[in-house]
Amino acid sequence: MKTLPISRYRFFQKLQPLSLLKKITGKSVTGCLQVFSTSGSWSIYMDEGKLIYACYSEKMFEPLYRNLQRLSQQISTLPDGIKEQLRAIFETGIENQAIPNPDYLAICWLVNQKYISPSQAAILIEQLALEVLESFLNLEEGSYEFIPESFLDDMPKFCHLNLRLLVERCQTPRSVGVSEREAVYRQTSPSSQSHPSQLFQINQLQPKVKTTPELPRTNGYKPAAYPINTRDQGIIQPPADKKIYTIFCIDDSPTVLNAIKSYLDEQTFSVVGISDSLEALMQIIHIKPDIILLNISMPNLNGYELCSLLRKHSHFKNTPVIMVSEKVGFIDRAKARMVRASGYLSKSFTQGDLLKVIFQHIV
Repeated sequence: MKTLPISRYRFFQKLQPLSLLKKITGKSVTGCLQVFSTSGSWSIYMDEGKLIYACYSEKMFEPLYRNLQRLSQQISTLPDGIKEQLRAIFETGIENQAIPNPDYLAICWLVNQKYISPSQAAILIEQLALEVLESFLNLEEGSYEFIPESFLDDMPKFCHLNLRLLVERCQTPRSVGVSEREAVYRQTSPSSQSHPSQLFQINQLQPKVKTTPELPRTNGYKPAAYPINTRDQGIIQPPADKKIYTIFCIDDSPTVLNAIKSYLDEQTFSVVGISDSLEALMQIIHIKPDIILLNISMPNLNGYELCSLLRKHSHFKNTPVIMVSEKVGFIDRAKARMVRASGYLSKSFTQGDLLKVIFQHIV
């Protein structure tokens, strides 16, 4: 039997996976169903009763790499060394769980770097969800909880999948003929041209207002409202040079500046660290960074004052400015909103916290 970390010891009971899935398909259900067993844990993310992502803890990157390999035969923008790039950037924090859902961050990064399009990311997520659900439906014993808030809340959403149709595809017997199984796939796949799928809804990359409902009683399923065909789009052309994002950090603590530099991969980010706020003001105007990380408690010119000055400059009216502080009270957050700060990052932040707030603003 596999040894579990102490944090995952729970009271296990007999489970009915189908019954659990039915409970999270109501329109008001938004959050994450987490299911634990001796072999691992499953996370199924829902947004208003639709599946937006699913993963299995013990096989987080293996399915992603395998499906990317399949996509690479159709997408000219996926380079041969993409697996190594993703491993170097996102797998570093898995062992100590410093980065929650690094596989989803990897998909966001692939879209952001134009290796894949949002619609191709949606197809990738669909295939990953099918693999996760197939193993989940075989689960007999474990424990579960529903978490109304999750790491994906403020991240881009690439699709909303009809959970009932996904389950039906998983339950299609493998013993049936290939042509019969493919016929079922055509009825539900977003690639169907003659019968547009009710399985799939492609999302525009816009933030959504988050509601926090309670886990409802079992509701009836309802198909997605907007059937969309995604695979008849032509192969996208290779993009120009990949963008390197400039992250400008202003903090009088060398420890914080060094931590930020060590957390961000140099293939994607160029980090500029300044310890003096007055000097930083001139440097920011010259460099014009993509994101500014700004410590609130600075001598000479504090973070609120500097943010207010930046917002008066025409070039920085919409540049993401993230306030970094040990203070996390309501008044501090209210002050940040008053000077039009884009977000808030609490010390001591993890690598996952930092990547999440950055990806929220660059994707």
